[in-house]
Amino acid sequence: MTHNPRQAATFMVLAMLIIGLIDNYIAVIARDISLWQFQFVRACVGLPMLIAVAWLGFGSLRPIRLWAVLLRNGLVAIGMLFYFGSLAFMPIAQALAGLFTAPIFVLLISVFAFGEKVGTLRVLAVLLGFAGIVVVLGPGNGTLTYVNFLPVFGGLFYAMGSVATQRICAGESTIAMLAGLFSLQGLFGLLALGVLALWAPLAPVGAEGFLLRGFVWPTGLTWVLIFVQAIGSLIGVGFLIRAYQSGEPSFVAVFEYSVFIFGPLFAYLLFGQGVSAQQMIGIAMIAGAGSLIALRSDR
Repeated sequence: MTHNPRQAATFMVLAMLIIGLIDNYIAVIARDISLWQFQFVRACVGLPMLIAVAWLGFGSLRPIRLWAVLLRNGLVAIGMLFYFGSLAFMPIAQALAGLFTAPIFVLLISVFAFGEKVGTLRVLAVLLGFAGIVVVLGPGNGTLTYVNFLPVFGGLFYAMGSVATQRICAGESTIAMLAGLFSLQGLFGLLALGVLALWAPLAPVGAEGFLLRGFVWPTGLTWVLIFVQAIGSLIGVGFLIRAYQSGEPSFVAVFEYSVFIFGPLFAYLLFGQGVSAQQMIGIAMIAGAGSLIALRSDR
């Protein structure tokens, strides 16, 4: 495919605009239902759409290597559980900062698991990125708990999924990859709902019960937001994939960090959620480290 930098940048910025908007609504969904029910219902909404897209001839649902698609999507699905779970308890800017540590972990996995050689600049980028994590999660934001590290674990598992995408999922259909991801997310949600039904823990009211709440009948607003989230995810991820198909990965990856503009912007406009100066500095450090890794990796 011929590279078109302007088109690639446009697709990526549109993808991040959509994702930066719809992910803000997870905090609202968390007040009503659980993470597990959200994942299950979203899969029930998204999978028929993917089947319809495949039926219209825009891709194949059949994977080339089923085990590879399941492994890759299993890792990404776990990463998204950590990320989505964190959105109920912290500002979206902080959650995104944790998730976007993924390029740092990709580099570390490439070095320690596959023996890739890296130069001084990428080593410094890793150190800068981890310093950014410390700044974002630092004492200025209150007492550290396991919740603060949820999006960082999300970044770790997303990084493992990214490595798997490159090494064992080459040539797989985009539709097959998306269908596999939604299927596993729905399965994880259904299994967790089954466990919660047997365990029957006392879930706190509101967003604090996002991880422990069992199946409940959602309000009308929650139904609407789940549909918006499912449709927006399919469109946003579709634009993201199209961006990487249209331009050099190292060039496109830099525009992915525009989500740090759109996510906090919509959080402020919709909910009056601000970003502290300390968080802004940490986010800038993580974004700078990721961009440097992407640019140096291409060279």
